[in-house]
Amino acid sequence: MEFESILLPGVDAKRPWIIAGPCSAETEEQVMETARGLAARGIKIFRAGIWKPRTKPGGFEGIGAKGLPWLQRVQSELGMYTAVEVATAKHVRECLAHNVDILWIGARTTANPFAVQEIADALEGIDIPVLIKNPVNPDLDLWIGAIERVYNAGIRRMAAIHRGFSTFDKKIYRNLPQWHIPIELHRQLPNIPIICDPSHIGGKRELIAPLCQQAMDLNFDGLIVESHCNPDKAWSDAAQQVTPDVLEFILNTLVIRDTTQTTENLSALRRQIDELDDNLLELLAKRMRVSIEIGQYKKEHSMPILQAQRYDEILQNRIAQAEKMGMAGDFMKSVLVAIHEESVRQQMEVMKQT
Repeated sequence: MEFESILLPGVDAKRPWIIAGPCSAETEEQVMETARGLAARGIKIFRAGIWKPRTKPGGFEGIGAKGLPWLQRVQSELGMYTAVEVATAKHVRECLAHNVDILWIGARTTANPFAVQEIADALEGIDIPVLIKNPVNPDLDLWIGAIERVYNAGIRRMAAIHRGFSTFDKKIYRNLPQWHIPIELHRQLPNIPIICDPSHIGGKRELIAPLCQQAMDLNFDGLIVESHCNPDKAWSDAAQQVTPDVLEFILNTLVIRDTTQTTENLSALRRQIDELDDNLLELLAKRMRVSIEIGQYKKEHSMPILQAQRYDEILQNRIAQAEKMGMAGDFMKSVLVAIHEESVRQQMEVMKQT
């Protein structure tokens, strides 16, 4: 797929591109005050939630289409572009009727191919930038599928938004970053820009700055940040919004790495990595050969493949070892689970042999 730039006239192409504004458009005064604060700090694209899909009923579900004329005031009085989330074909039509400049598809909608297709059908023949958030669950194919559906409707000005993935564990992040997923998206679709949403990943305003920096270190193209003139009084997601002042401070402290810098000085280190990877593959192949021998023994002695106690001991011991060596326990668990699954597969093949 070939994508065209989503950058609109007058928007600085320098990384990071910035989209900012409140989680929800609440009142006309709140929209205009926030937009003025952002415009004064050089922000060109103003985002605001008009329709808000909430996890549970009873929460503020957005002001609805009556807020769209407020965004037209932002355009006419401040010269800013506007961006709105759409979840239905009706939302698309109402946004187009009010000259919204950029549309985005939210995480809950991306997870529903029927809803994405409905939006894609409504966009057919329209030339407008469309941003697509990752689905709530860590499913790369579902994310790419949503991008393909919109692309097939003729939309070429597209970008992906990484907003993290839902989890029952809310100790640190509202949504786990799982950075490897947008990295893999970039590998499969190298031409699509990727924008980070630190507000939804972090869920707390103190996490926005470090998440913005992480996104820049991973060479993301832009940021979409929730900013409110009075965050503590926000009608939705108050904890993850920052004032325009704070947003300016965060952006001014970002370190943007030079992506044009030569990588010749990394050649020797990269050769080491290649050699180590070769060694790892050799060791894994040897390990699998031993697993096959174990499988043969189990077959001959009518033993079941899965030995739960042994597997649990391996997990606990190896994870503890890895942590002492400076590696994350979760990382080592993922590696060991993958190795164990392949060992089981190999042993099952042995069991099938006559």
